[in-house]
Amino acid sequence: MIEFAKKDKLAVKLCMGIAAVLSGSISFSMPAKAAQAENGKPVNKAWALLSLILNDLDGKEHKLNDWRGKVIMMNFWATWCGPCQIEIPHFMKYQQNYAGQGLQIIGIGLDEAQKLRNYARTLGINYPILHADPERHHALLTQWGDPSGVLPFTVIIDREGRLVFKEIGVFDDEAFETIVKPLLEQPTMLKP
Repeated sequence: MIEFAKKDKLAVKLCMGIAAVLSGSISFSMPAKAAQAENGKPVNKAWALLSLILNDLDGKEHKLNDWRGKVIMMNFWATWCGPCQIEIPHFMKYQQNYAGQGLQIIGIGLDEAQKLRNYARTLGINYPILHADPERHHALLTQWGDPSGVLPFTVIIDREGRLVFKEIGVFDDEAFETIVKPLLEQPTMLKP
């Protein structure tokens, strides 16, 4: 009886793994050193990527520099992306619990503006959603280090503007605990 239960658990885990691979939920991560400026040269500072100027869902223009001095989780997503839908409630929890420690999550929606507005309103997303032209999304993702164009894609930027980490696929609680929380504990070295 115990042997049968172990086999059942193994079969369930195997099926879940296969389903994750087929659905695109499996992710991989890497140190963030592959972002590129518009001239194609690699950069390690987010502030060197000056072309990230996007409007929020109310039409207000934002630059990445607006959040300088904060730990930034910049997440590229779309409403049609199943794995994106899985991670957004976690991001809302992180923003609520860690904003006071300097966390700023920024969603970069690669979808039609109206779909993004409806989705954000339905979920009550508590962090800024910036709208990127879906027709240009591949160039934007490539610039930030995701030449495959796979969503979701998350970039972590420390308080000094260093690109610390990036992940293609679902950014989970373990990654948050390992990558982001230690950054929140570090004071900013930026001069006022």
